[in-house]
Amino acid sequence: MAGAVRPEGATNAQSGQGTKSVVTVAGPASLTGIAEEVCRVASTISSEGELRTEPDSSVSARRCRGRYAHGLVQVYTGDGKGKTTAALGLGLRAVGHGYKVRMIQFMKGTSYTGEVRAVRRLAPEFEIFQFGRDCKYADKMRSGEAVCDGCGQCFVTLGKPEPRDIRYAREAYDLAVRTLDESQADLVILDEISNALHYQLLDLEDAASLIARRPPGVELVLTGRNMPAAILDMADLVTEMRMVKHPFESGIAARHGIEY
Repeated sequence: MAGAVRPEGATNAQSGQGTKSVVTVAGPASLTGIAEEVCRVASTISSEGELRTEPDSSVSARRCRGRYAHGLVQVYTGDGKGKTTAALGLGLRAVGHGYKVRMIQFMKGTSYTGEVRAVRRLAPEFEIFQFGRDCKYADKMRSGEAVCDGCGQCFVTLGKPEPRDIRYAREAYDLAVRTLDESQADLVILDEISNALHYQLLDLEDAASLIARRPPGVELVLTGRNMPAAILDMADLVTEMRMVKHPFESGIAARHGIEY
């Protein structure tokens, strides 16, 4: 137990009234360390007041580590590269400070991307949920044996979405609703949600409702090009990535570990 010791002769006493734990702090301990220890002890106590054999790993137990004092709405949009990349960087920073991060990706089922593999090392503090078509070459893409040739298998045709595309978008939306309504994460990233709107998989009212239901202590990030003006008006921070130059223009294909 970091920053805490049991006083000499102290024990966990069993009585007819249940189990009692005695914890005292000895020596110099930071306030942060004390707070983390209180959270650790609290997470072993169920809602019925019984001791758990293992600390509760649920978000509600982790919540005592801190919420954002001023949760805001951010938007990363524009035709330039870096929107998802910026959101991932923000998520990494948040995890470093003990916050819970959940990224919900619309119109993405590309399981070969590096970020999907990377966040598994940070789970459950950082999670990515994908809702979209996967790539039949995913294994080779993941290993670097193949690159994207634009075959279009994972693309949605504008104005002609397939039933599965609408279903994927609705499943992503439903998860976003639960995540916000139940405060399942401190930082919630709705990746490529504007594309789901542009391709008519969701309505503008759907996106607006997600912003409206954001709890005060939750930071909400929306990414994707063609972000509707109404969403920009609801945001507290808007960053537009503008393409000035891109290696695609020189015939350089998407690179393993850079673009995906």
